[in-house]
Amino acid sequence: MSFYIDLFLQYLMINKNPKTQFEFPYTMNTILIVGAGLSSTSLIEYLLKHAEENLWQVRLADMSLELAESKIKQHAHGYAFKFDVFDKEERANEVEKADLVISMLPPPMHPMLARECVKQTKHFISPSYITPEMQILHKKAKTKGVLLMNELGVDPGIDHMSAMKIIDEIKAKGGELLSFKSYCGGILAPSCSTNIWQYKFTWNPRNVVTAGKGVATYKEKGQYKYRPYQQVFAHPLETSMPEYGDFEVYPNRDSLSYRNLYHIESIPSILRGTMRRPGFCQAWNAFVSLGCTDESYVMRDSENLTYVEYIESFLPHNERSVEERFADCIGVSVSDPILEKFRWLDLFSDKKVGVKEGTPALILQKILEEKWTLDPDDKDLLVMQHQFVYTLNGQQKRITSSMSYEGKDQQHTAMAYTVGLPMAIVAKLILQSKINLTGVQIPIAAQIYEPVLKELERLGVYFTETIEDCE
Repeated sequence: MSFYIDLFLQYLMINKNPKTQFEFPYTMNTILIVGAGLSSTSLIEYLLKHAEENLWQVRLADMSLELAESKIKQHAHGYAFKFDVFDKEERANEVEKADLVISMLPPPMHPMLARECVKQTKHFISPSYITPEMQILHKKAKTKGVLLMNELGVDPGIDHMSAMKIIDEIKAKGGELLSFKSYCGGILAPSCSTNIWQYKFTWNPRNVVTAGKGVATYKEKGQYKYRPYQQVFAHPLETSMPEYGDFEVYPNRDSLSYRNLYHIESIPSILRGTMRRPGFCQAWNAFVSLGCTDESYVMRDSENLTYVEYIESFLPHNERSVEERFADCIGVSVSDPILEKFRWLDLFSDKKVGVKEGTPALILQKILEEKWTLDPDDKDLLVMQHQFVYTLNGQQKRITSSMSYEGKDQQHTAMAYTVGLPMAIVAKLILQSKINLTGVQIPIAAQIYEPVLKELERLGVYFTETIEDCE
């Protein structure tokens, strides 16, 4: 607070002379953060840490005043308040007070804040994918000189920036990119990977249960590839990470759109995927093949089903045990080690489901949450890897760029840390007038990824690269 004491003393000295008019030489910028959930923690802490030196006021809005206050912690530059984003008047008043708005709300709620920001000529940041509702604001935002920065978390976010850095470097050297593969995953830190699945929920459980739905599309050596949902987990790829060993990868839904985003339209091979520990995909594929991840219908009398009755609902009827019929349906013997994963989940027990009007996916989520919820001492791990193959001066080369970060505790998870920090850093750059982009954008420009990646490295989030000649 010494800065403000100096200003106050200056004010007193000036006012000894009544003919001298005091003019406050600095402007305070106001940052409005909407949403105080887990993923906001590192974002809030970074902005408050740098608030005094940058003359920021951080206003944190949430439906829960108690939650918002717990994140502000009575910081001199912070203010927590209860907020209803659906209240048009309240929303307009809060945006009016702000110089920059950061939305940490669920993705469908971002556009209503973004529209108000464009209307009032205020910059906007979110970590979520650009939706058609957001994209439609591009022309008007550009006309008004407003930046609507989206996809600024970890995936999407850090993946964009770290990939574009290397793609631009390859192009600058005159190289031709032949293959780009990008993988990311949120899993348990090795010290906590004690369950047989080597997995717990580190992010939204519903997104995990419904992952891979639709058709995975990618390109391999010039050939378009299509993996329907029933095949997404059936044939995982393999990779390894420094210090963390082996992983398997299942393809994400749409890899092809990244050709245009990254300006590599003619690349012969491109694939984006999600990383899991070995053995996960085979077991998860059993749930998919049975229909346990279906959301299209409600199971009758679902709250009174037992776990074993839930599973038996998807199996043909005969006199053999549920375990035997389950094994038959997923194509393994009853002695196969994979069945231990399902026994560990109590899938063949008489526990009650207790979910009213439950879809198969909702019931599966409830079953998994009993065993896959992080314990107080658990720590998560974020892993990301890019693989590039390119030619330069007639020689084919491969770059492997890997990043890993372990969470500290339940409040400072790896996922929350890597989601919140990129937004905080870009918020600082915007308020310091170091970004001149307007309209609906994602972080693929050098003016964004260079300073953000540099700051992330200082904060412990960094990539290690290996370059080798291809045989």
